Amino acid sequence: MDYSLNINGRLLALGTPRVMGILNVTPDSFFEQSRVAGEDALVARAERMLAEGADILDLGACSTRPSGTPVSEDEELARLHAALDVLDKHFPSAVVSVDTFRARVARECAERHNVAIINDVSGFEWDADMLPTVARLNIPYVLTHSAGWAGTPVEYDCFLPQVLASLAKKLWQLRSLGVKDVVVDPGFGFGKSIEQNYEMLSSLAVFAELEAPLLVGLSRKSMMTKLLGISPSEALPETSALNMVALQGGAHILRVHDVREAVNVVKMFGALKGVS
Repeated sequence: MDYSLNINGRLLALGTPRVMGILNVTPDSFFEQSRVAGEDALVARAERMLAEGADILDLGACSTRPSGTPVSEDEELARLHAALDVLDKHFPSAVVSVDTFRARVARECAERHNVAIINDVSGFEWDADMLPTVARLNIPYVLTHSAGWAGTPVEYDCFLPQVLASLAKKLWQLRSLGVKDVVVDPGFGFGKSIEQNYEMLSSLAVFAELEAPLLVGLSRKSMMTKLLGISPSEALPETSALNMVALQGGAHILRVHDVREAVNVVKMFGALKGVS
């Protein structure tokens, strides 16, 4: 099925997979090279990502790394407002997503800035106001399956059916409130073991049952680094390999630190399918 997202009145078609580039205005994101500090660094990173083919810039200001401690809501907002002022000024036509699990942060960013998407890693579990806020904003929302903080082990009775059932229930809640553009993220790393992450990736095609576009974020995650005994800085080839698997499983959006390499994977995937 061909999907699209309404981005400020323009349709972003997802028939060809899209690439979402990660911009972190945090000092503690798990992948050090993804962090940017200061206007010049932010402009340079965003400019490079867009030049390399990023379709979406995903801006985060509160790390959800394993064993991390989230910053206060006020600090997250201060970081985001400063960064979004820069993006609004230098890249007014860019499609910008804000990575937050807080309703107030989502609301203020969407109302004050050129923000087109809310990317919530909690699946509106960590802030009771997020669901009604998303409904009022009526902009595309990334719904993530997150049974726990990144790195937190969770017990499942029947893993994959439970993930699908949880996402289906939340999709119904969103759609019943009139939220039309919902992107599903299976939540690799959030409340899932290494084995469960690979089980989910190998069965990614079943998420098509949800009848929603699929975002996959695997970039340099612990399902690679812990399995192979490498650091996030060493995990680019492995990320590219798993991104190809994700595309073959039906991913519509790849969320990545390394845009050029992900764009190349999308091009090779197109060649495999005979699409130029």
